[in-house]
This record gives sequence, structure tokens and C-alpha cells, in this order.
Amino acid sequence: MPARLPARLVLAFGVLAAAPSSHAAATFEPLDVFGLQWATGPALSPDGRHVAYERNAFDIMKDRKRTSLWIVDADGRHHRPLASVGSSPAWSPDGTRLAYVATVDGSTQVHVRWMDSGQSARISELTQAPQGLSWSPDGHWLAFTMRVPATDTPLARMPTPPKGAEWAPAPKVVDRVIYRIDGAGYVDPGYTQLFVVPSDGGAARQLTSGTFNLSGPPAWTRDGKGLIVSGNLAEDWEYDLSESDLYRVAVDDGTMTRLTERKGPDRSPRVSPDGRRLAWIGYDDNGDPYQNARVYVADVSGRAPRVLAESLDSTIDDVQWDGDRGLWLQYDERGVSKLGWIAATGGAVQKVVDDVGGTSMGRPYTSGEFSAANGRVAYTRGTAYRPADVAVAGKGGASKVVTDLSAGALAHKTLGKVEEINVPSSADGRNVQAWIITPPGFDASKKYPLLLEIHGGPFTAYGPHFAPELQLYAAAGYVVVYANPRGSTSYGSAFANLIRNAYPGQDYDDLMSVVDATIARGAIDTDNLFVTGGSGGGVLTAWIVSHTQRFRAAVSAKPVINWYSFVLTSDFYPMFSRYWFPGLPWDHAEHYLERSPIHHAGKIRTPTMLIVGEDDHRTPASEAEQLYQALKLQRVDTALVRIPGASHSINARPSNLLAQVLNTTAWFEKHRKKVAP
Repeated sequence: MPARLPARLVLAFGVLAAAPSSHAAATFEPLDVFGLQWATGPALSPDGRHVAYERNAFDIMKDRKRTSLWIVDADGRHHRPLASVGSSPAWSPDGTRLAYVATVDGSTQVHVRWMDSGQSARISELTQAPQGLSWSPDGHWLAFTMRVPATDTPLARMPTPPKGAEWAPAPKVVDRVIYRIDGAGYVDPGYTQLFVVPSDGGAARQLTSGTFNLSGPPAWTRDGKGLIVSGNLAEDWEYDLSESDLYRVAVDDGTMTRLTERKGPDRSPRVSPDGRRLAWIGYDDNGDPYQNARVYVADVSGRAPRVLAESLDSTIDDVQWDGDRGLWLQYDERGVSKLGWIAATGGAVQKVVDDVGGTSMGRPYTSGEFSAANGRVAYTRGTAYRPADVAVAGKGGASKVVTDLSAGALAHKTLGKVEEINVPSSADGRNVQAWIITPPGFDASKKYPLLLEIHGGPFTAYGPHFAPELQLYAAAGYVVVYANPRGSTSYGSAFANLIRNAYPGQDYDDLMSVVDATIARGAIDTDNLFVTGGSGGGVLTAWIVSHTQRFRAAVSAKPVINWYSFVLTSDFYPMFSRYWFPGLPWDHAEHYLERSPIHHAGKIRTPTMLIVGEDDHRTPASEAEQLYQALKLQRVDTALVRIPGASHSINARPSNLLAQVLNTTAWFEKHRKKVAP
């Protein structure tokens, strides 16, 4: 998109898409987003020779992501489709069948494909969507979790209306702690329970019941008589959303045996191939807002657990067995997702690959998935210039990329160049890692507007990963800089916890130091500095413009503006006041107020636009509206962009991704200081 396109055309992004661009045809344009494809959910066959995976694309006619199943040999040959609709592939233990979940005619069911004949069959008749398919060791059963509607007695019984009467819909009484969830809205009461279904079809059997939730994927014991899952069975579990333990569920009668007992979460159980040991992820909850998840190994009963990789100051995102002797680990370091290997008896983590990622479509967050079998791993491999492809690696580290899914969309495009910089913070000299994207055709002798883009979380991390949103900004003529200020993950728990009871705070200094360092490199028009960010980045954007007037304009997307109101209106409200603040808001009102951008709104003079999803339940639209109205009262130029039907994940629909990017650049163009002809 040309940097000087009139704002009226940018706002009507459908018009822009149809209009010719002043850039060369080889740059990344808005409609190119619909041509992107990326891999998720790799599943390596038991013999390590084939990878089934989810192939994702955006449907330009339906404006939705669509997912199909494909398979490719581990050497890159015989790349072919398996199912036009499907997700969550899971191989049978002998590798002869592949189970997956597919939604056909509005019904989400378990399907199985016989690999020798290529025939597939729907094997379930479920009323809700199954999650976490797991094969029994003998291949006769599939276990999964599924939500079961609650059978609560209504508070009041209304009289029966006369025949033909048109009464108002019945009221919905809310008495649960968690009663609405971002992306799902107000949810009917229900609980996630454990099920099994015969792998050749038949009735599914519910193994557990109760007023609690279980999570998987379930891990079968070697004898096939038990399943290990994670859950919190305490009566007040809704008040402690981070707490969970591992339970063994007997397949014959559903008896539950608790395997772990400590304060903190235990999840992602994995039984060793010989059935003797259990590995899982968790941590001892010490109350810090950020805590590294560790990998534990114990005997299959959960007794005498040992922590592996204690010296690794990173969160373990996933763990899988490599035979009986070792484990594969996924973790982040310095904005990069990696795979490592560690002996089951302990020792140092051996890095295997450091290019895991590419599954976060939108902005450059760390991401990725992997699957292990027969001494190999298949994983989603991403770069700064490509979303996720499938790659295969061995313990030695040599990897082979076996797909090129976005070649059609990107092979002939000139993308902005991504370069890493490291900057000492003006606050205390700590190193802040950042990346700069320069526009295609960048000429260091010219001056470009600068766009600071800030990640959300705040406990997340950006990195050198392909980001269509940021590439669109670069194609529009901006030098884009993004960073991992204090509070970001992948730099150790101490760095993340620097923002404990101090957010926003010196993360502001980190970001301003990155801006100063970028300007010092040259080629920046210092009269045209812009800032934007979403969620936690929206918080920091609002904080920045209330503490400096150096930016020409700002766009704060889905922000928190008032911490007091946020912790009482967000969907997961039991967590925030407990881990992010000294206590409840009415006990610490001054602390909440001082950290809220609304408290400093009187100092804002920067033209600031707010972007919200109308169905956002994580940072409700009322947060942004508070700042919008505060700025209107002060006659500060502002606008409110409401995205109908969007949750906190605004970019879940590609047109909404474009709406956010193009309205952002339109706002900046409106307020850009023009150079006299």
C-alpha cells in the first residue's frame, strides 16, 4: 500500500484492494494475505517415515480459515492430500490408521482413515466437539475429552405460556465464576469430561462426571487399563485457574486416583514407551506473575518426581518421549522457539533446532508445534520471511524442510528486510532485543516514517518471525521496529518479573530506548514517529502517549485503560488481581489507578485512535471507550474503530486483520507531517 494514499481510500480497504498500487507489483499487498498457507499439528508416523499435518489457508469467499489434512514423506517426497476437512491427526500405534476430527454438515466428529486402502469413516456420533484424540496401546480405542452440558435446576420455574403466546425469551441466570469466555461469549454451564470410543466405530462411553474440568490429550497407561489426565477437582476450582493435578482414570469404571499433590499446575502427561515412567509439565506456584514451566519425570504412579533441565531459565511448552532414554523439549530463548533433547535421567539440554514457529498469523509471536517418533521430530518451521512449513530433524540437529506452502503467495514478492538490534535500556542498562523491518526498496539516503509496534501479553515474546501485519506496514513505506521490553518471556523469569506490580513502568523506557537507537541508525523522519500495539501493547501505547508527545499519532488496539474496571469485567478475572496486583482493587485503589492510562489521560495531546472487537471479553470494549470519551472531552483528535463480531483475537478473520492494519495506516497518514513540495 503506498505510503501517501489518501485516508478515505485506505479506510475503505475493499476499494484499496481493487485499486492499482504505486509500489512495484512484487511487494506484499493486502489481498496477498488470502494467499498465505501454513502448517500446524504435525503428526509423525510411529516409524518416523511420514508426517500428517494440518494445512491452513484463508478462504477469500468465506473470510475464514479453513484446514485440511495432508501427508508428506519425511524426505519430502509424495506430498498429497488426505482429507479436505480435518484437524488433530493422530496415528494408531501400528501406523496403519490415522484418526482425526472433522466438521461436516455442522457436526464435529471423530473420523478414521485406513492408510492401506485410503478409505475413511466417521466413527462417532457426538453432541459436542471432541478434543485431544489418543489411541490405546492395542489400537482398539480412542480417548478424548469433551464438554458435557450441566443439568442445573433452574432458580425459578416460569408458568407455561398460553398456546400461541409470544413471550420474551427465558432469562438466563448466571451463578458461575467463569460465565463468559473470549471467543465463545456467554457460555452455557458445562464441564469437560473424559470419553472413549471404539476405533472401528460405536457408542462413545463417558468415563468421568462431576462439576470439574479435565484436560488432555489423555495419556494411556501401557496396559491400556488407565488414562492420565489433568484437572482441578477442588470445590473452589474456578477461583484458582492455574491449579491442576494429574489423575489416573480407570477405563473399566472411571475411578479417579490422584497422582500429584502440590500447589501449582500439572499438565501434558506423557507415559514412556515401556510404561514405567511419566513425564509432564508444571511448576510450584510461588505467586509471581510469571513462572517458568518445568518438566518433571516420575514413575507412572507419580511418586518421587524429579525436575529435569533445572538450569534452563525458560518455560517448557511441550515434552515428548524419545524412546525410553530421553525426552524432546520445546522452549523459547531470546524470541526464538527451539527444540532440545535431554536424557530421562537428567543432565544438560542439547539444542536440536532453533527455527520452530510460524504458526502465529498476524504478528511475530513465538509459536510452533512438534511430534516425535522413532528418534525423529517433525515440527513447524518458520522464518522471518515464511509462515510455518513442515520440517523433520534428528537428534543430531540436521533438519530438512519438506513443504513450501506459501511459495505461490510469497516466492515472487519482495518483503521488508528483518534485522536484529540489541539496545541498552535507559532505565538500568539492561539489554533489550528488538528487530527492524525496512520497506522493500529501502534507500538509506532517504527519510522514512517510523512505526513502533508493541506486543501484547505482557508475558509473551516477539521474534524474527514472519508477520503479515508488520510486512504490510513496511510495504506501506514505514520502517517498523518491534521489541521485547522487560516483562517479555524467553529471557528468564527474573526479566519477566521485572514488571511485577510495576506495569506499565520501566518497559516504557525500554521501548523509548529502542526508538532512539533506531533513529540513531539514520534514515528516519523524526517528525513522523508513530506507535501502535494490541492488548498489552495497547496498554503501553496509551501509556506512551500519556508520558510523551514525540509521536505524531497512535493507535491503541484492544487495550486495558482502567485496571480497576478491567479486573472486574475480563473473562478470567480471578487470575489478574491475584497475580498482577498486590490484591483486590478496593484494597489497593491507588495502585490500580496509578498504573492505569486513564489516570494520565489529561496529559495526552497525541491524536489517538482506539480499535476494539465488539465481542472481546478479554479486554472488553468498554476499556477503549473510556479513553475515547476522555479524549473527546479534551478535544483531542480521536476515533473508535469497532470490529463487529470480533473477539480479542481480531485477526481470526483475515478481513479483520486487514481492517486493523489499513485503518491504522489511514490514521497515521491523516496525521503525518507532509513535506512541502
